[in-house]
This record gives sequence, structure tokens and C-alpha cells, in this order.
Amino acid sequence: MTKDAIHTADAPAAIGPYSQAIRAGKTLYLCGQIGLDPATMNMVEGIEAQTHQVFRNMRAVTAAAGGTLDDVVRVSILMVNLADFAKVNEIMAGYFAKPYPARSTFQVAALPRGALIEVEGTVVLP
Repeated sequence: MTKDAIHTADAPAAIGPYSQAIRAGKTLYLCGQIGLDPATMNMVEGIEAQTHQVFRNMRAVTAAAGGTLDDVVRVSILMVNLADFAKVNEIMAGYFAKPYPARSTFQVAALPRGALIEVEGTVVLP
């Protein structure tokens, strides 16, 4: 099996020893995205802005691999505060169409760069 690293300037550069995504066959494994603006590498402010930025970043990496968010089959959401769950659901529904991806959601003590949310995903490319 071959695996190919996916990279795009339209999503934040990796801030550690990892790839934005790895394509193995028709499966794309997206790294966890936080609310970093790819142009500035600064964190956007607030849960709503961070959630939108996370999904824009995921969309950019998926597009660089030849897919769309409609090809996402699974996401894991890590949140610092589950009280933001309803707002994240509302925003997520604007980026994905039914049938929505399978999902797990976890509350965590902390995320890189003080992020409030991080989302990773699995994509099956066309």
C-alpha cells in the first residue's frame, strides 16, 4: 500500500511532525483541525468562529485531495466545553449534507494553541 501526504496552503501548515492528511487508496485521513487562519497561523476568536474555521480548513484539505465535505464519512470532535455542543451542531449542519458523517464527540481538558474545538475526519474519495 502506498500512502501520500496531502498539503494545501489553503489550510494551516502542520505545527508538528504530521501531515494535513494522508491518502491511502481511496481513503483520506484528515488530521485534527483547529481554528487557525491559514493566512496568519493565528487562532480565530470564539467557539463560533473557530468552528467555522475548522470546517473551512477541513474543506480545503479534502479539496486538495480531490474530494468534498460530502465525501466525509466520519468525524471526531474534541471540545473544551460541551456546553457549546448545540452551537457546534448548528454550524456543522451548514457544512455537511444528509446523510451526515458518523461522529464521536468528546470533552477534553485542553487543545493545542488554546483551541476550543478540534475536528478530525475520514473521507472516502470518489
